[in-house]
Amino acid sequence: MKVKFWGVRGSIPTPLTQSQLKSRITAAVARIRPSDLKSAETREAFLAKLPPYIFGTVGGNTTCLSIHAPNTPLVIIDAGSGIRELAAMVNRQPQKIRDFHIFFTHFHWDHLQGLPFFSPAGYNKDNTLHFYSPRDNLEEIIRGQMIPPYFPVDLDAMASQKRYIRLQAPGTRLGEMEVRWKNMRHPGGCIAYKMSHNGKSMIFSTDTELSPEDFKRTAENSRFFENTDLLILDSQYTLGEAIEKYDWGHTSYSMAVDFAAEWNIKTLVLFHHEPLYNDRKIFGMLNSAEWYRARLGKKQFRVLLAVEGMEVDL
Repeated sequence: MKVKFWGVRGSIPTPLTQSQLKSRITAAVARIRPSDLKSAETREAFLAKLPPYIFGTVGGNTTCLSIHAPNTPLVIIDAGSGIRELAAMVNRQPQKIRDFHIFFTHFHWDHLQGLPFFSPAGYNKDNTLHFYSPRDNLEEIIRGQMIPPYFPVDLDAMASQKRYIRLQAPGTRLGEMEVRWKNMRHPGGCIAYKMSHNGKSMIFSTDTELSPEDFKRTAENSRFFENTDLLILDSQYTLGEAIEKYDWGHTSYSMAVDFAAEWNIKTLVLFHHEPLYNDRKIFGMLNSAEWYRARLGKKQFRVLLAVEGMEVDL
């Protein structure tokens, strides 16, 4: 399986501001030495050594990721603003994709707002969009976000064929991929998905407020979480902010590390970044999470930061 991130922010799209860009340029210029400017090679080496919060960004689009696996159709999870970037990639492919399987974790705006901009794929009559959710009013929900006065055209303007699949326990299969799901704690509810393929597994659990129940070694928790290769988990807050914002439906990075350690996760990806945080703070949270993981003595798993365009191979 290959997992690619197209949108990693939570709540609302967060573009890089002019003042933030200026401050990055200023910080980079302040680090330049005459020897860094001698040649194209020294300039490239200088840029490569800059901290990622100066010469890089986690991105500003809201939740969307794709999963590619052999003998399995393209899987998309959530349709935040990042799905527009995914659509651009699809349009560049020499071999056209005709079927898109879109799984929704829930239907808050930041997980749905990009669907009308899934173009041109969603507007091609030869394509089919397969929508998945445990909700029994799935079609009504999807149609409801493309009606006046909220949007100038309705869902029928997207000429692609539509299929609405209500998920039912215990799971489903797409090609050679098994898909299971679990309800997680979030206002209005949210689904965590577990995808397994060829002996590897990944869990996507955005918009999750971990509770003591999630750490209990019940049969259900063990089957779903234990020994998973890749866990992409909401880690929007610091611990102090998570306590202050109790019951808002999100998790701290430190509790995410605790959770990964408890369930023997191989790789933890910090996800659903706070829109009020700049890149420096978000990359700093990764450093803090790594420090905390080392303090736990659980050195056998990796901690990564979700960044737009990042790919993880399983």
